Amino acid sequence: MDTDALTAGVLRELRATRPYPALSLTMPTHRTAPDNAQDPVRLRNLVAEAGHRLDADPRVSRETAAAIRAELDRAVDEVDPRRALDSLVVLATADGHQVWQLPRTAPERVVLSDSYLTRNLVAAKAQARPYWALTVAADHATLWNGTDGGIEVRETGGFPLTAPKEPPNPQREERIGDTPSTFTDEDTRNFFRTVDEKLRALLAADPRPLYVMGLPPALSLLDDVGESAKAAVGRVAKGAPADLPPADVLRELRPALEEGARQATADVERRLDNARSAHTFAGGLDEVWAAVREGRVGLIAVEEHFQTTVRVTDEHLEPVPEGTTAAEDPEIREDLVDELIEAALDGGADVVFVEDDSLAEHGRIAAALRF
Repeated sequence: MDTDALTAGVLRELRATRPYPALSLTMPTHRTAPDNAQDPVRLRNLVAEAGHRLDADPRVSRETAAAIRAELDRAVDEVDPRRALDSLVVLATADGHQVWQLPRTAPERVVLSDSYLTRNLVAAKAQARPYWALTVAADHATLWNGTDGGIEVRETGGFPLTAPKEPPNPQREERIGDTPSTFTDEDTRNFFRTVDEKLRALLAADPRPLYVMGLPPALSLLDDVGESAKAAVGRVAKGAPADLPPADVLRELRPALEEGARQATADVERRLDNARSAHTFAGGLDEVWAAVREGRVGLIAVEEHFQTTVRVTDEHLEPVPEGTTAAEDPEIREDLVDELIEAALDGGADVVFVEDDSLAEHGRIAAALRF
């Protein structure tokens, strides 16, 4: 699965406590040849390591170990190298498995616990900058799932919606003197109320920036009958036929998306500047990590490709030689940045990814604190 499938509901389910052991396997992967030739070998080695860990764990029965190994074998068979991104996450219990391919690197790890390891999924989701786009017309509304990688129709939350078709009623038209305007017709208004209701529920379940596209009367009616579209980051006053191809939707949305990105960048810069003025600013991994653990962070800005391995010593972080792994030292954190991002989001902070080197003077990561 891809990170755009990681809704708040899915994440809650993945984090749920499970009968021990819930196995999480993560590893970096490669998108292109010749580097991707090593990925199947590394995956088989990690699966073998997972099997040894299961066999050696006194808390795991032979039956459970065998069932999880069978699920891992099925997961390996499902991995599609043609869709490889920057990392692979395999989650397995005796009852099933999931395979996630992520556009963000993750270290080689095998973890046995009473819940799945989700920090790499959460960080990749945040980095993808997901958004919703709604194309709306008098007789239909289509929901689009957008990320940095593209856009696609998403069938969820009752979308796509199509207005019920009623046969022509000459007697009604005769009574009112003429065919009513499409966007003043009560049936159309009722349809738009349904669109607003579904959109409101969707944004509550999976909050993301929203973009809307449709003819001006359609956008005006959507605002008139409800509240959900009023907070849209961007609007495109353009006709939206039901069969509009994804490439055309993305092309029409592009100016609004770029403006939305500019506004988001300016907002981050403003919040960090205000934090410096108010002495509520943290810069560098050690300071930000401490503030996250204390629940003080309101905003974290982190460079796109910032990843580092550290050792946790006396509540502080120490750099370690390149290539050091957690297998050599239990205090090593190979994915501390992803762990930090997940903890910050759990604490209600905003997490934004910024261009590489834009935070070089602050150690690649910075935060605006609540207090």
